[in-house]
Amino acid sequence: MSAESTPDPGIPGDTGTSGARHRGKGRRRKPPQRNKGLMITAWTAAGIVVLGGTGAGYLYFKLNGNLKSVDIDQALGTDRPEKADNGSENILVLGSDTRAGGNKKLGGGTDDGSARSDTAMIVHVYKGHKKASVVSIPRDTLIDRPACTDTKGNEHPAARSVMFNSAYSTGGAACAVKTVESITDLRMDHYLEVDFAGFQKLIDDLGGVEITTTKSIDDPDSHLKLEAGTHTLDGKQALGLVRTRHGVGDGSDLGRIQLQQAFIKALVHQIKDVGVFSDPKKLLDLAETATKTVTADSDLGSVNKLASFANGLKGISPSNMHMVTMPVAYDPADPNRVLLQEKKADQIWKALENDRPIPKSATKGTASGEAKGVVSGS
Repeated sequence: MSAESTPDPGIPGDTGTSGARHRGKGRRRKPPQRNKGLMITAWTAAGIVVLGGTGAGYLYFKLNGNLKSVDIDQALGTDRPEKADNGSENILVLGSDTRAGGNKKLGGGTDDGSARSDTAMIVHVYKGHKKASVVSIPRDTLIDRPACTDTKGNEHPAARSVMFNSAYSTGGAACAVKTVESITDLRMDHYLEVDFAGFQKLIDDLGGVEITTTKSIDDPDSHLKLEAGTHTLDGKQALGLVRTRHGVGDGSDLGRIQLQQAFIKALVHQIKDVGVFSDPKKLLDLAETATKTVTADSDLGSVNKLASFANGLKGISPSNMHMVTMPVAYDPADPNRVLLQEKKADQIWKALENDRPIPKSATKGTASGEAKGVVSGS
């Protein structure tokens, strides 16, 4: 049965390996209407609901004060794709590195105060909140970045043929969302951002994450060295894994994305398995770290709102998370850059717009990074 004729969302197949080259650009937006950890932050926040029943008002206000929020809607105005009316939601999740404070040491950059986004994922939650598709966007994809206004009111001009992650470094969350919406013509209902330092502490608070490597990984740049086999990664090792690109596959950002996707599945599996919600001390530690780590859009900018939203995601198991990479091909002019395969990508955006599974044809024959299967959850 084809994806178009399937009555309910499903979890389709795997990605391919090579393909044609097309340069990405924005798509026409629909008229606006008035309607509608990285994943660890959501799963942790779901447990914060428990605190509401304890009468621990001080803890609630402390956690609430930790959260940072950005008013995406105010910055972007009404010139955006329309909200979905089929019960689905799209969340843009970014992993960021300010190269300042705790992130300076972890990111390996200079303390220049600049912001970078090394990880970007569109999480599409299907109607009923039992299944999700996750589309990773390679940071090295050359795109046409639209003009945007950041949350401080500063205007940034459009730019042609620039790296995708320049949107975030140029104008922060608002420009990142604007760029994703321009590429996909999908409304991003929510925005979540997790920084490097917080990610490392979240993993440590969780007690580590168990993964299995089918090949040895040795990457001096990310300070990660693992023999083939099963490992319980602490925060520093986990951060190294999701940032490594030279230790596996073809050394590209695409290989790193495949490691990130495998790690997230292992992470979600473990969170649902370790009794976080029955262990008040672990829950509090995770909640404290998560609320300090996350930046959310203003619609999720309180503990109650974030917890209510995340509580609705608890039913999504790793087996019901379909993870793909946005269809790209290596740029013949620069092997360190990739180009969007627009026709294949359009299959993904159309499927998500209609709350349908992503068809196998959308990712068949695209560049992969050759790191698939190197890491799996145990």
